[in-house]
Amino acid sequence: MDSFLYLYFHYSEINTREWFDLLTISEMDKELIQNREMETATFGMGCFWGPEARFGSLQGVIRTRVGYAGGTTVAPTYKTIGDHTETVEIDYDPKIISYEEILLHFWRNHYPNRDQYKGQQYVSSLRYHNDQQEQIIIQVKNEMEKELGEQIETEITRLEQFTLAEARHQKYYLKRYPNVLEQLHPLYTSEESLKGSTFAARLNGFVKGFSTRDQVLTEIESWPLQASARQHLIRQFLQLKW
Repeated sequence: MDSFLYLYFHYSEINTREWFDLLTISEMDKELIQNREMETATFGMGCFWGPEARFGSLQGVIRTRVGYAGGTTVAPTYKTIGDHTETVEIDYDPKIISYEEILLHFWRNHYPNRDQYKGQQYVSSLRYHNDQQEQIIIQVKNEMEKELGEQIETEITRLEQFTLAEARHQKYYLKRYPNVLEQLHPLYTSEESLKGSTFAARLNGFVKGFSTRDQVLTEIESWPLQASARQHLIRQFLQLKW
C-alpha cells in the first residue's frame, strides 16, 4: 500500500497544491451542509441569471441552481420551455436567513406584476413546498402590498416539479470569466461540484456586483471550517485574476 501511494502521488498530474485545493473545497461543502436542517425556496423573478447571483450572495444561502417550473410541458429546456417559467431554487439555513427574509428580498428586487413581462417565461412566481411556506407567503404578500401601494400579481402555486436548466445557465455570471474558471478548476472538477458549491455561489454574486470583496472575505472567516481551510479559500479568492 505504501509503495502504491508513493507511485500515485509521485506520478499524478495533480500537484500538491491542487490536491489541497480539492480537499479544501470538498471539506467546505461537506461541512457547510453537515448537521444543518436546510430548507428550500423556489421562485421566479424574470431571467433566472440575475436572481441566482443575487440570492447566492446572501449569508445563509447554501446552494443555488436555476431551472424551469410551473408548467405542463414535458422535459422543458431553454429552447423548448413551453408554459414553464424560468425559476431559481435555493437551499438555505433558516437559522441564518428566514423564509420571510427571502420573500422580502424577492419582492423588493423586482416588479411583480404581469405587464412587466412578455409571456409566461419571465413572470413573477413563487412555488411553495409546504403549507407553512404558503401561509408565510400570504402574510408577507399582504405586508408588501401595503408597502408598494398596489396589488401584487405574483403567481403563487405549490411546486409540482422543478427541472434543472442546462449547465451553461448555472452560475452564469461566473462562467463569463473562463480564465477564472480555469484558475478554479482544481477546486471544481465537475459541473455538479460547481453547481452545488457555496463558494461558487458567492463568487457568482460577487462578480455580478451583489457583494463586495470585504463582504466575501468576512463571510468566509465565519464559515465552520478549520482555520487552515478558511485561510486557503481566502488566498484563493484574493489571487483570482478576473
